[in-house]
Amino acid sequence: MSREEVFGKIKNIVIEHFEIDEDKITEAISIKDDLEADSISIMEFVLELEDVFEAEISDEDAEKIETIGAAVDYIMANQ
Repeated sequence: MSREEVFGKIKNIVIEHFEIDEDKITEAISIKDDLEADSISIMEFVLELEDVFEAEISDEDAEKIETIGAAVDYIMANQ
């Protein structure tokens, strides 16, 4: 899967979970700060990543995913 495909799928998850306009989503967006995600929202986001990409993300790795770009990087590295 290409980086663009991964980003597109993650963008759809962000649109669903955080009600943000598609054109505002970039890899630089901070999940916690820009999306105002609390710990529960972040956990739901990570669970959705696991479902969509059929991957298991450890709690330790999930804590390192602070931006949309970091989520893309993680999925790309663990496909």
